[in-house]
Amino acid sequence: MSPRRTPAAWRRAVTVLTGCMLAAGLAGCAGSTPELEADAAAKLQQRVLEVTRSAAGSNPAAALTSLDRLSAELDAAAAAGQVSFKRHRSIVAAISAVRADLTAAQAAKKKAADAAAKAAATAKPSPAPSPVAVVPVPAPAPVPAPANGGQQDNSGKGSSEGNKGAGKNKD
Repeated sequence: MSPRRTPAAWRRAVTVLTGCMLAAGLAGCAGSTPELEADAAAKLQQRVLEVTRSAAGSNPAAALTSLDRLSAELDAAAAAGQVSFKRHRSIVAAISAVRADLTAAQAAKKKAADAAAKAAATAKPSPAPSPVAVVPVPAPAPVPAPANGGQQDNSGKGSSEGNKGAGKNKD
């Protein structure tokens, strides 16, 4: 699962929840006794946005935490009379659907992480290279300098001047 791609179930659930919240906000502006007061709608929409961002970021644990806060704020708003019973019930149903999708996504993510950890643990490690003994090689002994200072002497056997005609046959 790519961090940039949100699974279809998450997108659908978050869309349903967002749609419910927007409808609730619009319904709050429409009639005599609002089903959802404007202040409560604004707070709840902020929580929905948190859930959406976490779910879109492939972080189901953070999305579930945000969903818990949304649920708590919804219950508090309902207790204060800012949300009608009918509207509360419809939002709770949307929250339950999103929670089921996020819980399934979190379980799938954990299962994939566990499988990856197990695969890494059972993989055969490559054998460590055996240490090679390093044997020091002595440096070659220096060659002594010639006694004549490096000049060549042509006075020995085989020189071109010293043995002229010595090996020729005179018949």
